[in-house]
Amino acid sequence: MTMPVTGPASSGPEGTGSAGTESSAGTESSAGSEGSAGTDAAARTAIVTVDDDPGVSRAVARDLRRRYGADHRIVRAESGAAALDALREMKLRGDLVAVILADYRMPQMNGIEFLERAMDIYPGARRVLLTAYADTGAAIDAINVVDLDHYLLKPWDPPEEKLYPVVDVLLDAWLASDHRPVPETKVVGHRWSARSSEVREFLARNQVPYRWYASDEPEGQRLLTAAGADGLSLPVVVTPDADALIAPSDAELASHVGLATTPSKDFYDLIVIGGGPAGLGAAVYGASEGLRTVLVERTATGGQAGQSSRIENYLGFPDGVSGAQLTDRARRQATRFGAEVLTTRDVTALEVNGSARSVRFDDGTTIDAHAVILATGVSYRQLGAPGLGDMTGRGVYYGSALTEAANCKGQHVYIVGGANSAGQAAVYLARHAKSVTILVRGPSLERSMSYYLIQQIDGIPEISVRTCTEVIEAHGDGHLESITLRDTSTGQTETADAQWLFLFIGAAPLTDWLDGVVVRDEKGFVVAGPDLSIEGDKPRGWELDRAPYHLETSVPGVFVAGDARAESAKRVASAVGEGAMAVMLVHRYLEKL
Repeated sequence: MTMPVTGPASSGPEGTGSAGTESSAGTESSAGSEGSAGTDAAARTAIVTVDDDPGVSRAVARDLRRRYGADHRIVRAESGAAALDALREMKLRGDLVAVILADYRMPQMNGIEFLERAMDIYPGARRVLLTAYADTGAAIDAINVVDLDHYLLKPWDPPEEKLYPVVDVLLDAWLASDHRPVPETKVVGHRWSARSSEVREFLARNQVPYRWYASDEPEGQRLLTAAGADGLSLPVVVTPDADALIAPSDAELASHVGLATTPSKDFYDLIVIGGGPAGLGAAVYGASEGLRTVLVERTATGGQAGQSSRIENYLGFPDGVSGAQLTDRARRQATRFGAEVLTTRDVTALEVNGSARSVRFDDGTTIDAHAVILATGVSYRQLGAPGLGDMTGRGVYYGSALTEAANCKGQHVYIVGGANSAGQAAVYLARHAKSVTILVRGPSLERSMSYYLIQQIDGIPEISVRTCTEVIEAHGDGHLESITLRDTSTGQTETADAQWLFLFIGAAPLTDWLDGVVVRDEKGFVVAGPDLSIEGDKPRGWELDRAPYHLETSVPGVFVAGDARAESAKRVASAVGEGAMAVMLVHRYLEKL
């Protein structure tokens, strides 16, 4: 949590001033001898300050130069536009920027707007907002908008107490991070190509930075020519190492972008199958408690929660957190404790071999462990209306609102579904689209959506909700152009123009591969613990004297957590909790081996 730095009024420069005269950014001090940074890279590192008041601008630069000028370049500007130009020039030269300080009240472009644009150029730079006491509310909002590191109240005199301690901490944090330029993957494809959409979704969900190029635009055509591709085998992915992958599989993509796909061992204490909140929770607790742990994920960690634009009812995040942020933090936490995370590995079978539990992959290879946690989660059910299958990835998308949102700018969007995932997508898409229409088969949202989301939706004029409505057909030539809707109460139908349809319907468990191995209910969810016993009887095939533990399946040593479990709560917090609880029960199981 960032903390404001405050202090009483003093002799330092006050106020934000008027617009002042614009000037281009200039270097206040060139690199000097090596100091605290201790590297050649640090000698080229810049601290950038922008303020429209020339007096304040010079004062900030003066104080920064006095403390940091020997080891860092101090670059100042008197407008956001001039500072952005300077940042672009430094980026082209390969210079590094460690800290950016921006005044809040600047004309044409205020400090928050500037920092938001500066993030695109130097995403790793630490960000500080200079603000008057009256603007602290805006500064607090900026913590979420631009991931603000600190805000400083003006005046900051004496700098030894109010300015330098903040900058020292930010420089240390920047030096401790990987502040090298982020390698960029290039994807060339067709807007209405289903596989192009899948590749973008795969990269985005696995936190791989990429830039999209349409195959019919000049830069996209240039890249296709350089890659030796004919434009028919799309998409083409160009890695940061300049390797050209033509219509790659997910496994091929993973191996080229640094994702682990091969286990390092043949035997583990714990195998976690599925990388959603339950699986990540199990991996964190398993590895942190000394178990040799491997997590296996078929596509990308995060599950359905990882695709959520903002989760606002998860404990400890009062301002909400995106599914991608939560997933990234959980994955890094698991690997920091020593868990292996494998992607693009599809599990096809679970076998019992004495005290070992064997997991078989689709390529025939296996890994073994003492215990297994099933955290396979659920997937969105496919809508079987005519035409939708042909349009999937061509205007019809299942749970990929984040990836496609920018393409929906100024257009009419339809969402099918009445649960939280649909509501979160609607709120996010409303920032870009001209209108968002939620289609719900039931009479209201109250039965399936959280109250806070319903309240948000009611307050967004771009979102409308149509109840008792379903999609019965999709139309288009190569991509979605219109949909046919039916009123379930009257039977009347109508056709609506639509290029974007996002579906968030139901929950189908990913457990078919477990058929005949563990007990499942009629819908495919895994039955565990007390629910396995009927009138006190043991589950069929259960040979142990004890009853199954709470999250244990009908196979001893195989546990289930999260949405794949029968009668689960279908919430992120409960899934994480079950992942942690399953690890506790694994320990209890291992003690009796």
